[in-house]
Amino acid sequence: MACQNFAKFGKFLKKSNAVLKTSRRYIGDSWVAGSCIDPSIGLNEEQKQIQRVATDFARNELQPHMAKWDLEETFPVEVLRKAGSLGFGAIYCKEESGGIGLGRTDASLIFEALSQGCVSTTAYISIHNMCAWMVDEFGNEDQKSEWIPKLATMEALASYCLTEANHGSDAANLSLSARKEGDYYILNGSKMFISGGGETDVYLVMSRTGDKGPKGISCLLVEKGTPGLDFGKKEKKVGWNSQPTRAVIFEDCKVPATNVIGQPGDGFKIAMRGLNGGRINVASCSLGAAQASVELSRDHLKVRKQFGQTLENFQYLQFLLAEMATKLVVSRNMVRQAARALEEDWPEKVALCSMAKYFATDECFNICNQAIQIHGGYGYLKDYAVQQYMRDCRVHQILEGTNEVMRMLVSRDILADGERKYS
Repeated sequence: MACQNFAKFGKFLKKSNAVLKTSRRYIGDSWVAGSCIDPSIGLNEEQKQIQRVATDFARNELQPHMAKWDLEETFPVEVLRKAGSLGFGAIYCKEESGGIGLGRTDASLIFEALSQGCVSTTAYISIHNMCAWMVDEFGNEDQKSEWIPKLATMEALASYCLTEANHGSDAANLSLSARKEGDYYILNGSKMFISGGGETDVYLVMSRTGDKGPKGISCLLVEKGTPGLDFGKKEKKVGWNSQPTRAVIFEDCKVPATNVIGQPGDGFKIAMRGLNGGRINVASCSLGAAQASVELSRDHLKVRKQFGQTLENFQYLQFLLAEMATKLVVSRNMVRQAARALEEDWPEKVALCSMAKYFATDECFNICNQAIQIHGGYGYLKDYAVQQYMRDCRVHQILEGTNEVMRMLVSRDILADGERKYS
């Protein structure tokens, strides 16, 4: 399965390169090529090819539908499976497990490119990838052989269940209970704000199987359809409308003990390690939103006229565009450094992932918001994409650890007097 996925991915690379030779409508081969905001700057040829494949998919499969999905709150399962056919469902899972075996930097490039087509859909793909990685990294051979091939193709879709109503940032003290009875765990409690909730096929649930504190938490894989598993109402959200969000509810939900991922008590460690990558992923999604917003702003300045001339001739707006571009490039460089730190296991990886996440998501939201201002009244209309990029990336400052918690992790690293203790 792994070899087939990788071969299919390679064929798609060749096809994409052939298309790019005859078209100038893609990021990297459009007006940004050779400019300071070209997202291919500093990449090797293989990375540029990966970026082009993701951009091609974004332009053809995501961008034409993003407004409709947002308006109608559509979860585009068939398009997700098209992404899965390229291996985008298990980007950094090992080839021998069924993934395509790329690195964290490659994944960041893919999520940034895909987000230019639809931030909300890409963010779900990134969460799905985090779940697939957890199974690949911590699961046993039976779990990996059963789930990774299906997650890689997105035949099966996954949700990550950590947050609870009374335990958001305080994840070490979650209260959803999993009581051991013979060969089963009996789950009671609920999780909040679960992406894909009710429509995905498998849930990775952080559950309390032991005493209070982080060492009493285990990760359980729960399949949809398990008796006792239920879902709350579909939440009405400001953005991220192409993915459903619901509470996931457990009432005497009976799960086989063989569904424990890793060892009992490993759940908090698994969750935190997953979140390091999740922070890079969501920051990468913000980069895509900001890149698209800068491009749209540039195009608007060149065509919109005021006082007898196009807006590109006003120095204030020139300076504003330069500031947006600078913040975008700085954010991108931070995210890519953090991705490298994670894949190479630098001792500073937790702080660098936290730093990149809060800086990039804050600055990229500001870029998207400023793009609305540049568009004036048009930017507030749903016919114009800038408002959707802004709405979809706002939540990135909250999830995968709030940006306030990210600042706490960075300061803790600086104040540690050389003693770094990471999960």
